[in-house]
Amino acid sequence: MNQVVPARAVKAPLGEDVKSNDVPVKTTPSNYKGFVGGVFSGIAKLSVGHPFDTIKVRLQTSTSAQFSGPLDCVLKTVRNEGFAGMYKGATPPLVGWMFMDSLMLGSLTLYRRLLNERVFNPTSAEQVPLAGTEVIVPKLPPIGHAIAGIFAGWTVSFIAAPVEHVKARLQVQYAADKSKRLYSGPIDCSQKIYSQHGIRGLYHGLSSTLLFRTFFFFWWGSYDLFTRYLQKNTTLSTPMVNFVAGGLSAQMFWITSYPSDVVKQRIMTDDLGSTRKFPRWRDAAQTIYRERGVAGYWRGFVPCFLRAFPANAAALTAFEFVMRSLP
Repeated sequence: MNQVVPARAVKAPLGEDVKSNDVPVKTTPSNYKGFVGGVFSGIAKLSVGHPFDTIKVRLQTSTSAQFSGPLDCVLKTVRNEGFAGMYKGATPPLVGWMFMDSLMLGSLTLYRRLLNERVFNPTSAEQVPLAGTEVIVPKLPPIGHAIAGIFAGWTVSFIAAPVEHVKARLQVQYAADKSKRLYSGPIDCSQKIYSQHGIRGLYHGLSSTLLFRTFFFFWWGSYDLFTRYLQKNTTLSTPMVNFVAGGLSAQMFWITSYPSDVVKQRIMTDDLGSTRKFPRWRDAAQTIYRERGVAGYWRGFVPCFLRAFPANAAALTAFEFVMRSLP
């Protein structure tokens, strides 16, 4: 889809700016905005979504004898550990998601631009509007957004893997008495894993994290499709379009990726020593199937699906607001 805009009213596409007197001037693309916006996205996502995530992880890594379902898990967690138990393990993702969303959304912005300039619309980077003329600004197609999503997912995985590993181990500590817990907090957990298993121990589950984030293809591809549809067929304001498209696209992502997340969580909460149960991804996947059948790959899906809309809608609304606000 191409958008026709007057040269006097708007910036030229992809890094070119038109200043006074219609004199075209080359400028450096503002790639930094995506990284800054990602910080605010991470804060919004954790504030809204972490309690849902705690319930999801506990259901994914427990038996039916421990929790009969999401509501039972919530009630037992609050009863035994207080409401603070819902935010157990929140410190690593608070710090981690600020960096993770900054890297993910910043790199996503960069990959979108590079794909548009180098692959889908290679001539657009050279376009400069002339005085009194109109310039065609090509948009990156949905498949381009989807591919950029994969690249961004792989990029952020190298930060996400150790953060999510530590978070998962903290979330499955059920003792209300802190003195009875193996790890007193994220720093203690990280130090113990590193001292016993080195950097490789911290990055336990990296391959499953890379596979899981390959499904960003569906997230960012559908985000662009939802955005286009809402802009064309509704009268919603821009922030509301971001909110609705962000929530719906996140739900599309989780519908497609959830089984791989269940496997990832089992791997990340597995023993790291000689008693390790899942040396390979398929070992964890086969164990889940033997224990529960196909339904095992969807245990904990309800709180995850409920979390997906508000957490990511808030996150992407914050991100897009910052993107529009920064110079």
